[in-house]
Amino acid sequence: MQCTSACTAAAPAQLQRPGKSRSGFSASMRGTALAQQHTAARGPGSSSRGALRVQARDFPKPDFEGEKSFQEMAAISAAVKAAPRPKEPLTVVIAGAGLAGLSTAKYLVDAGHKPIVLESRDVLGGKVAAWKDEDGDWYETGLHIFFGAYPNLMNLFKELDIEDRLQWKEHSMIFAVPEAPGEFSRFDFPDLPAPLNGIIAILRNNQARTDAGRGRATAGMLTWPEKIQFALGLLPAIVYGQPYVEAQDDKTVTEWMRQQGVPARVNDEVFIAMAKALNFIDPDELSMICVLIALNRFLQEKHGSKMAFLDGCPPERLCQPIVDYITARGGEVRMKSGIKDIELNEDGTVKQYNLLSGDSITADLYVSAMPVDIVKKLMPAPWYQMDFFKRLDKLVGVPVINIHIWFDRKLTTVDHLLFSRSPLLSVYADMSTTCREYYDTEKSMLELVFAPAEKWIGRPDEEIIEATMKELERLFPTEIAADGSKAAIRKYKVVKTPLSVYKTVPDCEPCRPTQRTPLRNFYLAGDYTKQRYLASMEGATFSGKLCAQAIAEDWNTSSVKPSQPAKEPAMV
Repeated sequence: MQCTSACTAAAPAQLQRPGKSRSGFSASMRGTALAQQHTAARGPGSSSRGALRVQARDFPKPDFEGEKSFQEMAAISAAVKAAPRPKEPLTVVIAGAGLAGLSTAKYLVDAGHKPIVLESRDVLGGKVAAWKDEDGDWYETGLHIFFGAYPNLMNLFKELDIEDRLQWKEHSMIFAVPEAPGEFSRFDFPDLPAPLNGIIAILRNNQARTDAGRGRATAGMLTWPEKIQFALGLLPAIVYGQPYVEAQDDKTVTEWMRQQGVPARVNDEVFIAMAKALNFIDPDELSMICVLIALNRFLQEKHGSKMAFLDGCPPERLCQPIVDYITARGGEVRMKSGIKDIELNEDGTVKQYNLLSGDSITADLYVSAMPVDIVKKLMPAPWYQMDFFKRLDKLVGVPVINIHIWFDRKLTTVDHLLFSRSPLLSVYADMSTTCREYYDTEKSMLELVFAPAEKWIGRPDEEIIEATMKELERLFPTEIAADGSKAAIRKYKVVKTPLSVYKTVPDCEPCRPTQRTPLRNFYLAGDYTKQRYLASMEGATFSGKLCAQAIAEDWNTSSVKPSQPAKEPAMV
């Protein structure tokens, strides 16, 4: 989900990289500019990453190792590691050092091969990239949340021995109440087996004031009949599972709700916020498969909807340990090594990757772990004759804006992810409360996802911040004023990603490619490729594991080198 600037495009990547920080509003917004403060009063341990201490109220790691999904994904990891050793390691060049590319490389070294990861930028992570500003504060591409229903990521954290870097929060989903500023509506999951805990969370949904100790509980976002109809509408997904979920790909969320008899108000109260959080678009565009995949995992697994924040920035706290694992086992990761084009052999297979530097690189196998929009841009003309690649035209990245605002005081927020239920904002969190590295007892730093962003992606950062502040005035009516007269902005960052995850509109599912392609020495990884999870961190990680598994299955016992010419050209 995603700092300020007139941005320049980053390689062929979709992210617009931020420039300088902006301190305060422009003078035109409130008459006089705010003082340009730049040093936050930081919490204990902030001067040294090695001295980080837990400050937020965290909860114990869920016992998700007992879930069937975790065990299934652990079995795939084990199978890749136990694959017969190749006669000699294959050199596999992987384009992209996001979670998909790094995951592919991690499991390839487990399978006995030598991956070389190429990254066009100078930062790891792809869609989870982050940078430091001139004050040493981090700003990120998105507001990244780790769910208990992410079994591949949970396995990866365990395999890398970095599980302690996840800060688990209370088992709740919390929604702001726009018509009652300063109030929240909660879905609290009891410590019961799934799906009972999810159904009870829906049925006992209550609305609590921010001063809950003195406030009162009200009826909640939904009436009792609406809660019951909502729960009943979800039963087919619970009963029939993944086949039912995938069969709903041809319907939007709104169409599915009408078909199931779910009241329209459930859309306004729940699904608009959920759709924007999952794919950054509204429910009248989003395919129902996206929502049902998430809800099915949340409702089928006891800990599925539990959320965790990473204890710092993803490139350092998650991506770097993967790189360390890869390089310790003979692999490589090369930064600032963008691909200019893909050169083919006469049989249509890949001959080499030509780089922006003018160099080229050859290997036994080639993997693209780049976003789908970049894959289409770099695709050699002959491949367009193949239906496998032509179907990618349906998959188009959705624009996203991620915002960071540093305030001059501590706001009254919740130690959790919050669904804003705002027309402009999707989700937000006070990172100075939820995250160890960003912890601050004196001042808040809100990270917010601005979505849908299609009409805003080209607008100046000042306009985006002005609109955001108007929305924040509704969320924090006693503490934030749009004119800046209450909590003052010390600085802000706006990260624009014109093409993020693919836009999950109806009928996209048949267009998602498998990790194996029609070309014997070319494979795909990426959250847009075929796997049973969303276009998400989990989907990207799983796609990389599946890609490595396919390579191990195809080549670990083969007596033929994939770099040898094929007897017949690729089918077109």
